[in-house]
Amino acid sequence: MADLKQNYFQRRTKSRGPRTNQRITSQDVQVIASDGDNLGILNLQDAISRAKEQGLDLIEIAPNAKPPVCKIMDMGKYKYDAQKKANKAKKKQKKIELKEIKLRPVTEVHDYTFKIKNAQKFIAKGDKVKFTIRFKGRELQHSSLGNELMDKIKQDMESVGKVELQPKFDGKQMIMVIQPL
Repeated sequence: MADLKQNYFQRRTKSRGPRTNQRITSQDVQVIASDGDNLGILNLQDAISRAKEQGLDLIEIAPNAKPPVCKIMDMGKYKYDAQKKANKAKKKQKKIELKEIKLRPVTEVHDYTFKIKNAQKFIAKGDKVKFTIRFKGRELQHSSLGNELMDKIKQDMESVGKVELQPKFDGKQMIMVIQPL
């Protein structure tokens, strides 16, 4: 019972990265030298001894191949290159944000043009823009004003974006989302 409890609470750590040297499970491996030459299929112990002669490690590159493909190289350099590649891929990612612009059905012309210019800047940067028209009190009876304003927004934003979510009512507000072309 005590053995069972000890094993149950023992932390299981998952190894990170490819298998190296003694951790490789296959008996025969396809070996690639540090300069890129193909050494062919070798016994695992022969491959490890060749790597040790050069002061390097045997790293399993393609574990699912038959036989697994291993390369003779420095493990530290391999991890460093993998980290650099991951960072480069992360830099190239573009995170799309949703910017919100709030209006009222009785928004004046100057305020409207100012907000439309801001929306066009957001879309030029690659972000989506959510237009929200909020109705207060008796304005809700004149929802046609909101529809006209949304149509005007659609026309003004045609050159830079397209409508992703058509105008719809959500409680006391009308919502529309525009995304870049």
